[in-house]
Parts: sequence; structure tokens; C-alpha cells
Amino acid sequence: MEAQEEEVSEEGIQYVAMRNLFVREAREALDVKVEKKSRMIRMRESWVEFRRKMNPDSLTHPPEFIIKPRGQTVWEGQTLTLHCTVAGWPKPKIAWYKNNVLIDARAHPEKYTAESTYNMHSLEIKNCNFTDTAQYSISALNVKGEASYVATVVSFSSSADAFCSEYGVTFLTTITDKFEVAFGAEGETMSLGCTVIVYPTVKNYQPEVVWYRDSVPLKPSKWVQTHWSGERAILTLVHLNKEDEGMYTLRVNTKSGFDAYSAYVFVRDADVEVEGVPVAPLDVCCHDANKDYVVVTWKQPAVEGSSSILGYYIDRREVGTQHWAQCNDVPVKYARFPVTGLVEGRSYIFRVRALNKAGVSRPSRVSEAVVAMDPSDRARLRAPWTGIIKFTEEDPTVGIIPGEPTDVVVTEATKSYVVLAWKPPVQRGHEGVMYYIEKCISGTDSWQRVNTGMPVKSPRFAMFDLAEGKSYSFRVRCCNSAGVGEASVATVDITVGDILDLPCAPGNPVAIRNTSTSVVVSWGASKDVKCLVGYYIECSQVGTDIWMPCNNKPVKQTRFVCHGLTTGANYVFRVKAVNAAGYSLGSSDSEAVVVKAAIAVPGRPTGVTLLEAVKDYMVLGWTPPANDGGADVRGYFVDYRTVKGDVHWSLLQAENLKENVFYEFQVRAMNMAGLSKASVPSAVLECKEWTITLPGAPVGLHVLEVRDTSLVLLWEPPAFSGRTPVNGYYVDVKEASAGEKGWKAVHEKANRVKYLKLRC
Repeated sequence: MEAQEEEVSEEGIQYVAMRNLFVREAREALDVKVEKKSRMIRMRESWVEFRRKMNPDSLTHPPEFIIKPRGQTVWEGQTLTLHCTVAGWPKPKIAWYKNNVLIDARAHPEKYTAESTYNMHSLEIKNCNFTDTAQYSISALNVKGEASYVATVVSFSSSADAFCSEYGVTFLTTITDKFEVAFGAEGETMSLGCTVIVYPTVKNYQPEVVWYRDSVPLKPSKWVQTHWSGERAILTLVHLNKEDEGMYTLRVNTKSGFDAYSAYVFVRDADVEVEGVPVAPLDVCCHDANKDYVVVTWKQPAVEGSSSILGYYIDRREVGTQHWAQCNDVPVKYARFPVTGLVEGRSYIFRVRALNKAGVSRPSRVSEAVVAMDPSDRARLRAPWTGIIKFTEEDPTVGIIPGEPTDVVVTEATKSYVVLAWKPPVQRGHEGVMYYIEKCISGTDSWQRVNTGMPVKSPRFAMFDLAEGKSYSFRVRCCNSAGVGEASVATVDITVGDILDLPCAPGNPVAIRNTSTSVVVSWGASKDVKCLVGYYIECSQVGTDIWMPCNNKPVKQTRFVCHGLTTGANYVFRVKAVNAAGYSLGSSDSEAVVVKAAIAVPGRPTGVTLLEAVKDYMVLGWTPPANDGGADVRGYFVDYRTVKGDVHWSLLQAENLKENVFYEFQVRAMNMAGLSKASVPSAVLECKEWTITLPGAPVGLHVLEVRDTSLVLLWEPPAFSGRTPVNGYYVDVKEASAGEKGWKAVHEKANRVKYLKLRC
């Protein structure tokens, strides 16, 4: 057994020794292989490093834009894409910026999409609006450096206002085909129009076109209609009324400023049904509307008829009905009347008729509708809804007799009526209060209730049928379901009568020639006049007693242009003032004036050209103005400036120019009325002596004695003959159908006279 173990042990030892030897040899072979591989890697890396040292830029280089992004213009709502191609190694990192602010396309996918494919990069901007107008830049960065490029994107909005301000676009506006002074009659339809040219033309941009009457913007309505086609502005006045008379202005607003044009529109009265009656009043308005009370005002007409106006009737109609009810039984002289007895919550319109001895005029245009409502309730209805409901406890004063009103005053007093106003009591409860009015003749202690039948709801009340010349005092009581309260403090004694006097007569009018169909009339304002409504101007041809209105709507200025006059006729003018109390006396008549165009400044000269140049002076020529303004042109003024440095024009002095300096010139004509506007500046002209001075072109070429085989040609010498006198003329001729090259000389030698007979 032991011998066997010893034998096994020796064999095991030999096996282990052989295995160890094999393992050692395998490891040595592996180490050699690994060492060979490592040496190859080291050799390759060494070769790459050697090449890198020998040519360092052959593998890496900074970013470079092969294709650069281009600036673009896009309209609102469209999508644009910026493209570019960038080379560089290592591969550059790309970033987009808007006005130097980094664009995070991932955070705003609804607006931007940024893509990079190989070396091609793009930025998509969606649904452009004007806020996208900016400087867009792309930056490319790697270890070798950075490169960037900027592209401008302009996005036009529909108004293009910001574009104009940011990019300096200047719009030039020209108004052509202008409407002139117009005349119409009540009931007719009139259209006013102008052609508007705006330069430059920008797509989706339109100027603001606004119409005005007497400097007040017009709002579209059933009576006023506006139309703007993009080139022509039209205003249509449907069913003309005297309220439509006035100065109409078309104003065109752009971001660079505005241009405007104005002309007056006259509206004469329609023919009256009965001879001699007044024409219709105008401008009926409602004021101070309350629960059962409103004040109606109007303006007196220009034509009173065959006799003075005795008064006015006021009619009312509930909206939605066809029945007109007369509000006053006795005509009122004042152009102001308080209407009572309205039903709370209902809407009313009003009209006015004038009365004289011949009869009643046609009704005026109706007023705007007004609601009989407490002003505080009207304000609550107009206030926007806030979404908040306030709950309050029940007022403990309900069922208690209200207190007395305060601050009772007389707001209006005329021969026809007296108007009281007051403040409601502090304690009145939720059910509200109504009022009784009491009057007392001065010197007595007897108080009489005025509205015995029905208390009024409004803190206003008009009393009629008072005795003119007597003095009264007034007081007010409140009442509710609990009873009638104490009386207020009485007013001071008021004498019934007109507190508004008629205006004084205006100052003497002065008439001045204007155009062949118009005259300018000015006058002195009425002195110490209260509540002036305006002035009416009348004219009459010399030798007649017929006075015609020049305006059918009162004007507040003290100057008016009377149009539509007969050319060559002799006129006198007078003026009267008007307020709510009535008409003033007429002014004195003006001195007679013949309707004829007045003298004006001449038009501007044209065609400023250089005729001769010497070292220190230049000879200029120009064409006289086409319009001399109605008076002979007495002379001209010449202004100049140097091309470099001078902004302002200077008056030209004789022979004070400098050699080899470039100048511009402009000319103004003068007559007895003044100086014209300057001509268009000449071309840039150099003050440099000419070696040869040529004469100017002959003028006034015309033909006489035209026969079958001959004609006589005449002309005038040129305005400038040069440094020496003109010693002859040459005449050329061509057939009418020939071109510019068809001219042929008629003779070889110079013609010394200013005429020539040609034979066919």
C-alpha cells in the first residue's frame, strides 16, 4: 500500500511539473503577443502624433460658413426658414440668437424648430408677426475657434406701424381729385370724394382716413356713410339737413404725419309749403333727463320768413309708436323748453316747429332718443359688470316719513316758465320718494301747492302760467307711502321774466374780395353776450331789397367765406347774433364789394437753368410763373446754397460766388401781394468759366400767312444772347410723321432777321 502511494506520488509530481511548464510557456508566448500589439499601437500613435506635428491644421480647423443665412421679409401669419452650412473640425456646436438672446427651440416648439443634419443647419420661425422682426444670428463654436453670421428678418404686420418707425420708412401723401365747395338742399343726397396717393406702397398697409365736420370727427350712421377703397375716400350724406352744413375735412394719417383737405358744404332750406312761414329749426338736443323730465334745446333758423318768429312748438313721440304729441299749448320764445310728464323707463324723441304770423314751419330733424330715467340708474346701466353682488341689510327707514329736500334753487327763469332743482333728502328708504312743489307770492304767507294731482319723481320741476313781473318764492316737500315730510327751506324771491337777454348787434362787417364767386366777410363780436349760439350772415345785391342767407347754420367765428355769389355782381352784407333768447338786431350794412378774384401771390417759377458761367458769377434763366396772382410780376429773388455744408438758403448777392464750387439755386417771384413759393431747386451747377458761351434758344416760334405752297415763320430772340450779340439764326424743318432724326436744314447761311418765308 505504501509502495503504491509512493508510486502515485511520483507520477503526480511529474504531471504537475509538466503542467507548470506548459503554463509558463503559454504565458510567455501571450506576453510576447501582447507586447507586439502594444508596440504596434505605440508606433501608430507615434506616427499620428508625428503627422500632427508636421501639419497641425490638416485634421482640425475652426468653423467656417460655406453657405450663409440670408435676410428675409415675410408677411404676418407666414412661416420662414433660415438655412446655412457650416464646416469645421471637430464638429462645431451651433446656437441661434434673436437680438443677441439665445433661442431655446425646445422650450418653444410652437414657435421655433431648429434642425442640424451633417453640416446643414436651419431655424424655422412659425406664424410670424411683427415681434419676429429682429436680427437673427447663428454662432458656430469648436476648440479651434468661433464664427457667427447675422441675418435680418422683417415681418410686416397689417398696419406696418412699427416697421415704419423702426426702419425709417417715410410715407408721402398726396390728395388729388378734391371735392370743391358744394351746395345742396334739404332732403337731397350728397357725396364728397378725394383720391389719396400714399408712396411708397406697402402691402397690407393702409393709412387712417378720417372725416371731420367743423373739426369734429364723423361717426358712420344712417345719415353719414364713409367708404375707403384703398385709393379713393368717399363721404356720403344721406337726406341732407341743415345740421350737415359746415366745413368738411378729409384727414389722412400715416406714421410719417398727416395730410388734410377742407371745403365748405352749404345746405339750403327746402321749399316751404306756405309762403312766408319760417324754415325749420335745427340741432334739437335733449339735456338733463330724469324720471319724468327732460330739457329740449334747439337753434333758431337763419330765415324767419315774412315776419319775426313768435315762438316754437315742441313735439314728442314715444319710440316704437307713430303718434306725435304737442308738449306746449302756448308757443315758447326761448330756444329751450323743459318737458314734463314723461313715463319712467320709456324712450322718447323730440322735434320742434317755428311759428310766425304766416304759419308754422316744417318740423326739424328729430332728436336722438332719450330714456326717462334717474341719472344714477342710467350710470349703473352703463357701468361694466364686475361679477360682484353686494348684499345689504334692509334700510330701517322704510315706512318712515322722509326728511326735507335741500339746496332748492331756480336754475332757469323765463317769461314762460321757471325751473326748480334740489337735492333729495338723506333718509328716503328703498321705496324712494316723490316731491310736491309749493309757491308763495312775495309779501304774503299763503303757500299754494303747484302739482296737486300727482307728485313728481325727478328732483327737477318746471312751473308754467306764472304771472310775468310778479315775485315768487318756492319750496319742496318729500312724500312716500308713510306720508308727506317737512318743507324745505324756501328760495329767495324770484321775479318772473327773462334772465337771458337778447345779444347785442355785432360790429360793422367788412367784405373783402376773395375769388370770382366768393367774398370774405369779417365783423366785430357782439359785446357782453351770454350763451352765444353763433352768427348768421346775410347778403343782398345792390339795388334790391332781397336779403339771402349766406349760412343756414350759425357760426361762432367772426369771419366767414360766403360762396355761391354771382361773378361781377355788387353785394352788401350784414350780420346778426343769436342765443337761446332769440336774434339780435342786425349789424350795419357793409360797404359794397364787387365779386371778383382778389390779388394773390404769384405761382412759383420753373425751369431754373444755367446760361453762362464765369469765375465769380453765373448767369441763370427760368420760366415765369404760369399764374401771376392777378397782378404783374415785379421781379424775382434768387437764393443759393453750396452743395457741401449748407443746409439753409441765402439771398444771392451780385458776383460773390467762388470758382470751382458747386451751387444750387432757387427763384421766387414777387408781385404787389407778396412773394411766391420757391421754385424747384436747380441741378447742381459748378461755378467754372466756360471757354465758349452759347446763346439761348429762340422763343415765341409761330406761323403766319399759311398758303398752299408757302408760309411765314416768325420768332423772338433768346432771353440770353451770350457774351456777344446774336448774328443769325438757322431754321430746321421735318414732316410731322418723321422721328427726331427727321430734321433737315432749310438754308446753309445764317438768317439775320427774325422771320423766314418757306416754300413747299
